[in-house]
Amino acid sequence: MKNGNALKPHDRLAAYLADDMAAVGDLIRERMASKHAPRIPEVTAHLVEAGGKRLRPMMTLASARMCGYDGPYHVHLAATVEFIHTATLLHDDVVDESAQRRGRPTANLLWDNQSSVLVGDYLFARSFQLMTEPGSMPVMRILSNAAATIAEGEVLQLTAAQNLATGEDIYLQVVRGKTAALFSAAMEVGGVIAGADDTTVKALFDYGDALGIAFQIVDDLLDYRGEPNATGKNIGDDFRERKLTLPVIKAVAKADAEERAFWERTIEKGKQEDGDLDHALTLLAKHDTLSATQADALDWSNKAKAALAPLPDHDVKEMLVDLADYVVSRIS
Repeated sequence: MKNGNALKPHDRLAAYLADDMAAVGDLIRERMASKHAPRIPEVTAHLVEAGGKRLRPMMTLASARMCGYDGPYHVHLAATVEFIHTATLLHDDVVDESAQRRGRPTANLLWDNQSSVLVGDYLFARSFQLMTEPGSMPVMRILSNAAATIAEGEVLQLTAAQNLATGEDIYLQVVRGKTAALFSAAMEVGGVIAGADDTTVKALFDYGDALGIAFQIVDDLLDYRGEPNATGKNIGDDFRERKLTLPVIKAVAKADAEERAFWERTIEKGKQEDGDLDHALTLLAKHDTLSATQADALDWSNKAKAALAPLPDHDVKEMLVDLADYVVSRIS
């Protein structure tokens, strides 16, 4: 990432795509309305207007513009991506029994679990309506496959997150499902709607896949060494919620019998006591798993940049390359 540019890459992208992003916001507000169920726009607005970066829809707009698209439907696809993402957040907060999202109370806390689940269902339905409007079967295939993959990844995480037999291969499968699938689809559909060739579309997919994996690894790492004011969650939330993420998976792989018994008690059985988080952090430090996890994130960031290397020079390409650097810079 170039030090001479004070703006962060996603802020530069947002400025470059300001008109398109405004159109996406307008379309989202229009389509989240409901004549018969006012609870729907209330719940949706609470999350949509919470100040997130809207990185995923921005990636769709960016890839379409980079590929020379000048039609209207990249806006529909970007809104589709954001609706899918918002629906998964509503469902995730119920599953995780979360109380905070982006520094604000979650919808399930302000309303109830039923409202969060049903409004999430509504947003999924809206996303499928939106994705049909460009009239592109390849686009519908990509986005519907992504929605199915996300759901599959979330279900896989339910069975894998508290099982010490879960290795890095299963972790990667979960991450590809619950996070990277939407990143890669967001990039891919931008190229497809622009009529890009297969090589370009594959490069866009590979970038989104690698960036999404790096993004999730960084998120999991920040849970153990991030700043709560910056991340919006407390150190050790994943540990308290018994989520087996990459730093712990690496520690379990190196654990002796006593250490494994600790992980079995705290993660598999959920019998946590005062001081357990501090001990977990000691074990992560002992086996240097935070540094190893950071190295993995950097490797995926480099893969994302390499995926774009064959594409022609473009202002958007430069910003996407810088974005891959920025994702991992949050942990350096």
